[in-house]
Amino acid sequence: MNLKKLIEKRNSLVEEMNNLVKVADEETRALNEEETTKFEGLQKEVADIDKTLQLAQEERKLMSVGSDEEQTDAVDAKTVAQAEERAFANFLRTGETNYSDVETRSDVNLSKGDNGVVIPSTIASRIIATVKSIAPIIQNSDFYDVKGDLVFAVEDESTSKTTCAYVGEFQELESTSGKFKSVTLKGNVVGVLTKVSKSLINNTGFDIVNYVINKVAEVIVTFLENEMLNGTSKIEGILNATNAVTAAAATAITADDLIDLQFAVPQVYRSAGVFIMNPDTFKACAKLKDTEGNYILNKDLTNGYGYTLLGRPVYESDNMPKIATGNKVAVFADLKGYATKISGDSAEISVLQERFYTQYAVGVAGYVEMDGKIVDQQRIVVLKMA
Repeated sequence: MNLKKLIEKRNSLVEEMNNLVKVADEETRALNEEETTKFEGLQKEVADIDKTLQLAQEERKLMSVGSDEEQTDAVDAKTVAQAEERAFANFLRTGETNYSDVETRSDVNLSKGDNGVVIPSTIASRIIATVKSIAPIIQNSDFYDVKGDLVFAVEDESTSKTTCAYVGEFQELESTSGKFKSVTLKGNVVGVLTKVSKSLINNTGFDIVNYVINKVAEVIVTFLENEMLNGTSKIEGILNATNAVTAAAATAITADDLIDLQFAVPQVYRSAGVFIMNPDTFKACAKLKDTEGNYILNKDLTNGYGYTLLGRPVYESDNMPKIATGNKVAVFADLKGYATKISGDSAEISVLQERFYTQYAVGVAGYVEMDGKIVDQQRIVVLKMA
């Protein structure tokens, strides 16, 4: 199931709902019968998509039933989560940080941070889970959800390797330890700004929390996927990998180029490898045939993405460069060679009541810590056009 496209469709439906209400507001009138029917139809489609997304997330979290005590703890955690969601919805609608929950008869106080209100752990976890579910590149990377700088050591096989050798009787075993290098994932703060119609916020039947979660997650994915692939001064991109295969031509990819790319990754990591390329590049590769006239692209609905190329999944990204002279146009990688850090604990939200007042909308600004780096070069190879 392509959750990213499903969320994009959901957001386009919500925009249609916004436009219907906006037109009526500008003309100082109520929705007519045709507009009301259309609005209700769009609302039902959004509700159906929300249910599908919820079921998809629940399916990913399935686990065996535990003891009575564990089940009680789970129920308590669910109750707290529901109270936090209601408090967050109230904050989005009113901007108030203190909320008295009627159902649990408890007070939920949202603490202030440097960039607004610190998101309850329930909401932060849902944003991170949504980011991972709609972005396979992030989902399959070596992912960390921690706050602040994360430092860990990785073996640098470019200098020396730990080896094994035969040893004769009474012969000393020589040490051949590999050298280690330090990799640091920093807490780069990234801001996300989205607008929400006041009509939707004031509609108590509309799931405003789910809308904000999906909207913020979608913007994070669009931004971070580009950073992870192309890299910046803040984040190291996958296309910065040192291992590269040069295509035979400058403006066309051949099946041999893809085979060379795939086999440039050691066999031990190849079985977990995936191709990453621009949709236009993927279309060109989809037309490639073997010597017997058979397409090398195979339809495979079991892997969740519809097709495999040379037996491995293909992830499409608009952020990948297109085929052109000298461009790095494709990647074959075991994505565990790339480490990603997105901190849910550091996530904060600000509601900007005044900024878009004349547009009958409220601004929602979100802030998260994130970083990404290549931690194992041998797992990642890029294809560069001649």
